[in-house]
Amino acid sequence: MDRRTFIKATGTAVLLAPTLIKEACAAHEPSLVAVAEGADYAAITRRAINAVGGMKKFVKPGDVVVVKPNIGWDRSSELAANTHPLVVKTVVEECLAAGAKKVKVFDNTCNDSRRCYVNSGIEGALKGMKGVECKQIETERFKKVTLNGQFLKEWELYDEALSANVYINVPVAKHHGLSKLTLGLKNVMGIMGGSRGFIHRNLDVALADVNAHVKSHLTIIDATRILTAHGPQGGNIADVKVLNKVIASTDTVAADAFATTLFGLKPSDIAVTVAAYKRGLGEMNLSKIKVVTA
Repeated sequence: MDRRTFIKATGTAVLLAPTLIKEACAAHEPSLVAVAEGADYAAITRRAINAVGGMKKFVKPGDVVVVKPNIGWDRSSELAANTHPLVVKTVVEECLAAGAKKVKVFDNTCNDSRRCYVNSGIEGALKGMKGVECKQIETERFKKVTLNGQFLKEWELYDEALSANVYINVPVAKHHGLSKLTLGLKNVMGIMGGSRGFIHRNLDVALADVNAHVKSHLTIIDATRILTAHGPQGGNIADVKVLNKVIASTDTVAADAFATTLFGLKPSDIAVTVAAYKRGLGEMNLSKIKVVTA
């Protein structure tokens, strides 16, 4: 949208500095969601990232980057309970290529952390990569943070996620017995400490509270294979559907909204998506989201 079109559309007739015009016009741009498909998971991950501006748009030389996948379950990669190791590795490689000083990969797992890191394939995929740290959560590194949310007034969050220059959210798309689906917004649970079961009393609002405080610079959803039932842990290959897709967006709500359609559902069916949208954290209306094929 140029200056004249913007003034006509908004009724703004005052003189604006060029930078303010650019920012105002950008605010009217639809959320962009890139979808790449193919059997080469590294290639489609790169294509999705490039379609939303490339990793250099987000990571600058010398940055410390957190790449937050789902490593929560003692499951092999084909069972779709965790983010695919090739997707994680490719995101990490792109961060390093953009100049990241250090890339940290971690998750507060549900099953035994040692087994999760190994059997997910993620620890092995990152082994030996210079500048990459893939280590289990250190409980002493959680710190109480004031959220002033609608449900959570404060909570323990992982300090390495809070202190990083860039936070990249890399969930797997899967069914969840309580929230119907677990996608980008719910993946934030992996940086939460304390008694996480408590937030299930008001899960959608609690997750909106945390996502309002810890905002993902980039969300990359692994839909190479999705878990369609018995999530979040799964365990039966019959519940897995191979889609060979990777989704990328700077808008986590929009990424989740599109990913919801892969399960035959609507964004409005997912309470977490609705709560985040109502909080102004992103766009959930598919008609207002620009979806591009990467």
